[in-house]
Amino acid sequence: MKFKYVTVLGIVALLSVGCAANVESQQSETQQTAQTVAQTPDAASVKASGTFIDAEHPTKGTASIITENGKKYIQFDNQFKSDSGPDLFVILHKDDELPITGIKEADYVSIAPLKKTSGTQKYEIPENVDLANFKSVAIWCRQFNATFGYAVLKA
Repeated sequence: MKFKYVTVLGIVALLSVGCAANVESQQSETQQTAQTVAQTPDAASVKASGTFIDAEHPTKGTASIITENGKKYIQFDNQFKSDSGPDLFVILHKDDELPITGIKEADYVSIAPLKKTSGTQKYEIPENVDLANFKSVAIWCRQFNATFGYAVLKA
């Protein structure tokens, strides 16, 4: 009689472990999909985008202007990469061709310090910034007034 109970308990234990592993696997896949969706802007929410162009330093990836929950953001894709440097900022610039050095204060608005030199990241655009006045997103070194790279925005 003990043998039957041990056998039944063993089978139940194996089924429980197998089911739990399957649920964990499905949850992991669902979380990965959710993270990918969160990192990829929905086509309907992208207002403009452009591919980075090298200036003073190699800069790669895509910058997009997106809207999310009624707010505007600059978002860099997972291919974004720029060299490190002191005092790096994300800016919006009024022109579609930026000088390597010597950006004039009247020609740009500073959005935020650069969070990291590679990978997906997002920066909120202040409500008082009129995007119609700006044609590009740039990585800019404030200390040396040098443009690392920029992306011309196209709808």
